[in-house]
Amino acid sequence: MNKTLLLSLVSLFPLTSTAATPVLASLSMLEKIGAPVVAKDASIDVGYSLLTEKMKNKLSKAMHEAGKCGGYEVLPETGIATANNVLASLSAIVKRDRAYALRSEAPRAMEKKPEIVAALAELKEENIRATVEWLSNFPSRYNKASSPNVHVDQLEAKLRELMKSYSGAFTIEQVTHTSTRQKSLKLHLEGKARPSEIVVLGGHLDSISGGGWGGGGGRAPGADDNASGSACLLEALRVLITKGAPERSVEFFWYAGEESGLLGSAEIARAYKAANKNVVAALQLDMTMFPGSGQMVIGNVDDFTSPWLREYLVAMNDTYLGVRLISDRCGYACSDHASWYRQGYPTLMPFESDTEHMNSNIHTANDTISSQTSFAHALVFSKIALVLGMDMANSTAHQ
Repeated sequence: MNKTLLLSLVSLFPLTSTAATPVLASLSMLEKIGAPVVAKDASIDVGYSLLTEKMKNKLSKAMHEAGKCGGYEVLPETGIATANNVLASLSAIVKRDRAYALRSEAPRAMEKKPEIVAALAELKEENIRATVEWLSNFPSRYNKASSPNVHVDQLEAKLRELMKSYSGAFTIEQVTHTSTRQKSLKLHLEGKARPSEIVVLGGHLDSISGGGWGGGGGRAPGADDNASGSACLLEALRVLITKGAPERSVEFFWYAGEESGLLGSAEIARAYKAANKNVVAALQLDMTMFPGSGQMVIGNVDDFTSPWLREYLVAMNDTYLGVRLISDRCGYACSDHASWYRQGYPTLMPFESDTEHMNSNIHTANDTISSQTSFAHALVFSKIALVLGMDMANSTAHQ
């Protein structure tokens, strides 16, 4: 690993300081904003830094100005040993996946199943729109708001009402975190044949605003980022529960605090790894309704995601979706899939466009439904989640 420790920079932000937060982020962007890089691995473009709130805001702004999703992952511990261990582990996962991508075997084709074709036809654009309208009518879903769980409580109530018709075993719970007062929402469908194998379908529920970047105060409707992904998950769930219990367990997550450093998903993924849970695949839906690269042109993010699942999406597209997939890179920690990826789990991140042409109104009061919104475009992402819930969750496929 090409790693350099810059110990002299630690004196700028002592490792015991409460004024700075340990984060992982894109190395090139950390260097661009002049952040103190404590450790780095240039081969995967990831750096470990200690950032003040001002520097975190500066990083998010710089990422978006560069046409990338602004992101970083907040870490629970500081120290040089932590920096080294985290980077070494992440580098090993990336190398594993790069080797997989270079293998000689042809990607597998996907069998077209009539029951999945019929189920996809049951998904409705208007349901996605209704949920986006509902979520974006909250003044904010910011994780540091005075009442950060109002929308979480109300979505839980909607889920409990929806699940009254489900015949299988399930649980719904709010997940408490140590890094934020906001809670994540989890719905577990118990697998009837291999319940220990888990397919995760997730997206973040929080929103953020405040002068465009950082701060978090002010009106933050977050229609695209990420009421859209949250709504697509809910619509996929609505259809999935009419098809009986899956063979594998399927878990839906609406994560807390993504905009403040992947807070909810990072805690959940760490806990799953510590418990040695068998997550077969982790899908992240984050921004789905702004067709910036064209109608039915979908980004297939290829950094810090799994080539096995990217190939699965290509096969899914050939079989069921019929859209145009374009490879794209969004940088480390651009969304919650990074939390699962860093723990070694296979991840997939389809995106509304390439990141260069994503919605420029996110993180502002202008992230609302507009003339550029396309719920037909968003419906593709519900289809992706539903195919994972019906095909992947009823198979023995694994990386």
